[in-house]
Amino acid sequence: MLNSRPQTQSSLEFVCIDELVPKDHLLRKIDKQIDFSFIHDLVKDLYCPDNGRPALDPTLMFKLLLLGYLFGVRSERQLIREAQVNVAYRWFLGLGLTDKLPDASTLSQNRRRRFNDSDVYQQIFDEIVLQAMRKKLVSGTVLYTDSTHIKANANKNKHLKVTVKEERQAYFDQLDDDVKTERARLGKKPLESSKKAQPEKTIKQSTTDPDSGYMVRDQKPKGFFYLDHRTVDSKVNIITDVHVTSGNVHDARPYMARLKRQEDRFGFDVQAVGLDAGYNTAALCKQLEDKGIFPAIAYRRLNHKAGMFYKKDYQYDPDTNTYQCPQGQSLIYKTTTREGYRHYQSNSAECVACPTLKQCTKNAKYVKTITRHLWQDSKERANLKRLSERGKRIYKRRKETVERSFADAKELHGYRYARFRGQPKVQAQALMTAAAQNIKKIAMLTG
Repeated sequence: MLNSRPQTQSSLEFVCIDELVPKDHLLRKIDKQIDFSFIHDLVKDLYCPDNGRPALDPTLMFKLLLLGYLFGVRSERQLIREAQVNVAYRWFLGLGLTDKLPDASTLSQNRRRRFNDSDVYQQIFDEIVLQAMRKKLVSGTVLYTDSTHIKANANKNKHLKVTVKEERQAYFDQLDDDVKTERARLGKKPLESSKKAQPEKTIKQSTTDPDSGYMVRDQKPKGFFYLDHRTVDSKVNIITDVHVTSGNVHDARPYMARLKRQEDRFGFDVQAVGLDAGYNTAALCKQLEDKGIFPAIAYRRLNHKAGMFYKKDYQYDPDTNTYQCPQGQSLIYKTTTREGYRHYQSNSAECVACPTLKQCTKNAKYVKTITRHLWQDSKERANLKRLSERGKRIYKRRKETVERSFADAKELHGYRYARFRGQPKVQAQALMTAAAQNIKKIAMLTG
């Protein structure tokens, strides 16, 4: 028999908010496993101690922001609307059913005026990692690093072409010393000090968000993006480092500095790393080898012209420091450039009558030139390590660690697009997203 149910929205009930939140709710696990008390001491110096109106509790504010990152709510205004009606959110924030939530503008103004120029987001992220370490969820011995693109809040058609100076990388001092030693050993004159100005390049710069970079990569969308260079620990996929750059920065450029930052901040004893082919450079392999770190780095095939010999067809002889072409002719060492490349050249008198000349070179003087980086030996040893059983085992887990971390961030935590403009604000978004992922991981594994 059909029955009509009376409306009860206006009836009074005595309830306890704790009884309204399911016992297995994620926020219950987070509240039990994560200590947020550090936030108050972390930000107290950013508030006036004895003047002005009473401020919004910073712990409540950051917990509210974390709710947005945990559940992928990209708008602060929408976050406040959902917190008004979500009992679990109110319970997590320590509010009752009738307690008033802060206005959305209070959140945004505190973020813009009080916290944007501070390192509070980095310190919150670091503290969450330290809590994971205290729970034995981080080993710090095998780390996986990769980058992902985040679409900048900028129109790709609104840009200017500007000339910028290329930044000198940290390893260049060591490279200069090695080039000097190499040339002296092989009887070459020292290179004169370069009178050229610092190298420059022309780039597209967004007029909407100048900090973003115009990205042009194979199988990637073109436009203005940021890159999140993220490192994940191998034990249970805790994120240990987040660093945001413009979208036109090479993956390998910030890598060693970020690795050192983790060693200094968390005391990691890094023994092995897993990286994709974007990090397979001679300089990076050399630096990892000098630190005694086992590299499992993917290999990328170089571009090849159809009908021409591959570079691997020319065999290098370290004893004589020469190359042998497929026809048996020796390519003799000529010089080492300032950039660290050795040049080897063939004898044109022998090449002119070679039956495979057209497969070897298009040079008008019939001279074949091959270059080999000063640190190429380190790169070749790294490739051999990748092919070892240990290397295969380490690299196989890359897709289960850092790649999965990015996938979860984009699918579950609203990380496909930059919410703000400017590198510092996007860095804060990246840190809070990673902190939310770590908090969720800690709660699920220990709860």
